[in-house]
Amino acid sequence: MASREHRYAVAVEWTGNTGSGTESYAGYSRDHLLTTPGKPDIAGSSDPDFRGDPSRWNPEEMLVGALAACHQLWYLHLCASAGIRVLAYRDAATGVMAENADGSGQFAQVTLRPEVTIGAGDNVQHARALHEEAARLCFLARSVRFPIKHEPVIVAE
Repeated sequence: MASREHRYAVAVEWTGNTGSGTESYAGYSRDHLLTTPGKPDIAGSSDPDFRGDPSRWNPEEMLVGALAACHQLWYLHLCASAGIRVLAYRDAATGVMAENADGSGQFAQVTLRPEVTIGAGDNVQHARALHEEAARLCFLARSVRFPIKHEPVIVAE
């Protein structure tokens, strides 16, 4: 099969100029909007530890959420193809970022904790194994340099 490219365009606009731009580190807001045509805007900021607005999404939260959503979508696809009926899916994903002395940082790991309810009589072991396959196929998980751990719980209805 030939490879295909998919392109994604998102505009990020800083909305945090409080009057004097970035004249001082404490003098501006980290608020911004992520936009793309035809979809609701996402109100973003930085992590509150970096002077951000805690009521807005920060990039670190969006990264953890994107990894969890990508895994979920692959998992649902694989279950549907395997004849496993997923009736409920919820993930309490967490991420750990290590900040360095110079202010830089990187994610050390993300842990996905999907809780999945499948139909009565469906194969619980096969449903559990499909998490490994979803992890292998997830576009975003394949693109990051840190480990993504999986702690799935599978319950039959």
